Amino acid sequence: MSDQQPYPGTSGEHDPSGSGPQPYPQQPYQQPYPQQGYPQQPYPQQGYPQQGYPQQGYPQQYPVGYAARPPMNPADERTWGCAAHWSALVGAVVAMAFVGPLVVMLAKGNESAYVRRQAVESLNFQLSILIYAIVSFVLAFVLIGFLLLPVVGILWLVCTVLGTVRSSNGVEYRYPLTIRMVS
Repeated sequence: MSDQQPYPGTSGEHDPSGSGPQPYPQQPYQQPYPQQGYPQQPYPQQGYPQQGYPQQGYPQQYPVGYAARPPMNPADERTWGCAAHWSALVGAVVAMAFVGPLVVMLAKGNESAYVRRQAVESLNFQLSILIYAIVSFVLAFVLIGFLLLPVVGILWLVCTVLGTVRSSNGVEYRYPLTIRMVS
């Protein structure tokens, strides 16, 4: 008889008089927790502003990523615009010339329209040259690619250096023969 399960709503304890299982004792009615998840604290914690009201004596806190940034000064714009072009030369050492302009665009493109335009222009040119080089390599099997590969290489080097110099002077540079994939 000890291996029997008690009925739902009963404690399973037996009365010595043999009257059977006794129901759980009645608990006083309690308010359930709020439905938002965690129980609400009756008073706000010290040092933290209440929602919607700034606390006196504490600086206003902004969520991460929403703080107002000062505009980029022209010298920094020229430096980062120039970096969008010369980083392609550095990236070419490992045959990934498009990575440098992409990093500049992602890192500083939201801070300055000039830097973004220069990074996008350089990125588009580097991707276009990559496509031209692949096509020239494939055409090397029909012998015309042997003429095109050096032409593509010289075009890349001359245009990238020109873009670097013009951008360092603050002049917008547009690459020739560029497929505009990124805007």
